[in-house]
Amino acid sequence: GDVDPRYANTNEVLGRFKAELMPDLEARGFGVSLQGEMKEGLETQKSMMRALLIGMIGIFVLLSFQFRSFLEPITVMTAIPFALIGVVWGHWAMGLALSMPSIMGFASLAGVVVNDSILLVAFIKNRRHEGLTTVEAAMAAPRDRFRAVLLTSLTTVAGLLPLLAETSLQAQVLIPLAASIVFGLCASTLLVLFVVPSIYAILGDFGWLAKA
Repeated sequence: GDVDPRYANTNEVLGRFKAELMPDLEARGFGVSLQGEMKEGLETQKSMMRALLIGMIGIFVLLSFQFRSFLEPITVMTAIPFALIGVVWGHWAMGLALSMPSIMGFASLAGVVVNDSILLVAFIKNRRHEGLTTVEAAMAAPRDRFRAVLLTSLTTVAGLLPLLAETSLQAQVLIPLAASIVFGLCASTLLVLFVVPSIYAILGDFGWLAKA
C-alpha cells in the first residue's frame, strides 16, 4: 500500500497508528516494529543531517580563508537558521506537511542563502578599508547592496516557481522541496538585510573584528 499525499502523509498515518492502535496491540502481547518507508525515512534523515553538517563545516572553512577570520564566517552563516523560518511558514501557507523532501530542500538551501550574507559582509569590509567606521559601513551595506541581494535571490526563486505551481500527481513529491527553497530564500533575503549588518556592528562594538 501507499499513502496519497493529497489526503495525508506517512508520518500522520503512523502517528495515529501509534496513538490509537499500537497500545492495544502491545497490551494483547503483540510485538510491533516499523519497517518500509518509515525505516528508510529515518535512515535518509540521518544521512541528510550528516551531509548538512559536513556542508556547513565546508562553508565555514572556505569563508574563513576568504575573510581571514573565524567570527565573520559565523556572521555570514546566520542566514541558514533564518531560512528555516521561511521553510516552516511556507509549508504552513501552502498547506503542506514537513516531509523528507522538505528537509532535503532545506539541506540544499544552506549553501544558497549564504550568498546574500557574503555580499553584505564583503561590502562592509570594503567600506571599512575605505575609512568608514564599522557602524557606518554596516548601515550603508543593506542600502547600497539591496539591488544585488534582491536579484541574487529572485533569479533562484523565479526558476523554481513553475515547479511550485505544478498540480500534477507526479510533481507532488518535489513541491515540498521547491517550497523549502523558495520560501526559505525569501525569508532569509529579507532578514539578512537587517540582522547580518547588526550582528557585524555588535562584533565591532566588542572589538572582535580584525582592523581594517
